[in-house]
Amino acid sequence: MDKTVGIPRALFYYYLFPLWDVFFRELGYKVILSPATDKRIVNLGIEKAVDEVCYPVKIYYGHVASLLKKADCLFLPRLVSIQERSYICPKFMGLPDMIRANFPEHPEIIDHTFDGSRKGQSLSKDLEHLGRKLGHPPETVRRACAESIAALREYETKLKGGQNPMTVLDGARFGFGERKLKVALLGHGYNIYDPYASMNIIAKLARLGVEAITAESVDPAARDQAAEVLPKRMFWTLGHRILGSALYLEQRDDIAGIIHMASFGCGPDSLVAELLERLLKRRRRKPLLCLTIDEHTGEAGLDTRLEAFIDMIARRKIS
Repeated sequence: MDKTVGIPRALFYYYLFPLWDVFFRELGYKVILSPATDKRIVNLGIEKAVDEVCYPVKIYYGHVASLLKKADCLFLPRLVSIQERSYICPKFMGLPDMIRANFPEHPEIIDHTFDGSRKGQSLSKDLEHLGRKLGHPPETVRRACAESIAALREYETKLKGGQNPMTVLDGARFGFGERKLKVALLGHGYNIYDPYASMNIIAKLARLGVEAITAESVDPAARDQAAEVLPKRMFWTLGHRILGSALYLEQRDDIAGIIHMASFGCGPDSLVAELLERLLKRRRRKPLLCLTIDEHTGEAGLDTRLEAFIDMIARRKIS
């Protein structure tokens, strides 16, 4: 029987799951994905996580809890960086240790470090090191690395083509209402693409006749060029992606407004939201709606703010 590896459907699942999925399957593992986020998973996470961590990390805890008795091992990567001169949230580096401390009966944990900030290092090289550490033959590991990197590139191409992780990974489909507007929906992928955490904001916008344009569809070169107006480069990978995308998209005539969805308790999010508000206020080109979510957020309140914002930009576009 193939050894099973559990992967939580949370955090960088929305960015790197095709890479991990193909890599482990090529090495002969059976990949088990945790179920979609729901109230049960959120409650499981809240029970185990400390109060101070952000909502996405609490959700991650819940997904780990749902996998404990379903897999032979858990893949909980220690993500430091996935590109040069840029870093991931510090909590991601400590996640494997936090999980070990809070789940004493855990199965084997694969917690390989991914640090692309080091010169000459890359996702491919980190994957190769992981494959060797797991005891697989070099040729098998090289083939698994090549196939997984190809799968990631194909996934990223689909995202740049206008799809999003919900449509590519989960097969979601969105029907549009009467109005035809486009807004930029920006935020960490695990905030906006998790239907439960985001209260299905992309589907809500679609029902209001609004197409959500996300950072993943923006060309990285255009994003980096737009972000050059900043006095210094944002050293958080996702923060840089959000700010660069906002500065690029606010120049497009077809974008009627910008929505930023952040997680309460997230340090990088609070800084990015403040910078975004200041930059867009100074430019006075596009209206901005800032939404903050956590486990206490009421859906009715979010709906009211969303509908009011869409009504406002629709009237603004007509006038």
